[in-house]
Amino acid sequence: TATHILEKLPTSTLVVNNPSEVRNSPEKIFVTNFSHLMPKTIITRNFNVIENFRNDYNDIIIKPLYGNGGQGIFHILPEDENFNSILEMFFSKSNEPLMIQEYIKDVREGDKRIILLNGEPVGAINRIPQKGESRSNMHAGGKPEKTELTKRDRFICSEISDSLKKKGLYFVGIDVIGEYMTEINVTSPTGIREIRDLQSIAIEEMFWDFVENKIIY
Repeated sequence: TATHILEKLPTSTLVVNNPSEVRNSPEKIFVTNFSHLMPKTIITRNFNVIENFRNDYNDIIIKPLYGNGGQGIFHILPEDENFNSILEMFFSKSNEPLMIQEYIKDVREGDKRIILLNGEPVGAINRIPQKGESRSNMHAGGKPEKTELTKRDRFICSEISDSLKKKGLYFVGIDVIGEYMTEINVTSPTGIREIRDLQSIAIEEMFWDFVENKIIY
């Protein structure tokens, strides 16, 4: 509703991010525009397709398509006997399909949140999952740690940069595990406080400088 109302503002008013593109870019669907940067992924509610995917990749992650903060994410091991029950639980509660991904073992080393401003990376943190936990989201207890951008990270950012700018998605957070991008967050890209504390990078100042320049010019 907020995005529809914000669209009614005069064009002389800058809205960050572009409300129509926020509405049309749900995190787990927008990222599929860049499937070459993602782990093996399917979006479906077909049990047989999910079961075949599991047989192919053994370790899998099951996510609700519109979840956030790590809620409802399951790591299914090859020997996990809860597979059928988990799918039944999801399907009984919602008619939405699920996102199923190959489990990336590199998550044990962290899930990197990279903040992009106007399509350029300006800071990052690594989120380490707690022992006995597959989720690295800070809402789920993931511990933020200092990190650096790798060559692969910069390549991923360069691959999505033009699309973000064309859509008016100026303030964005992406999640990278190992070599793969798993999510593009355009609604609430958290992490700038942790980046400031750990890296002494003031993304909030960069953001407002960008907004002021955008308005003036």
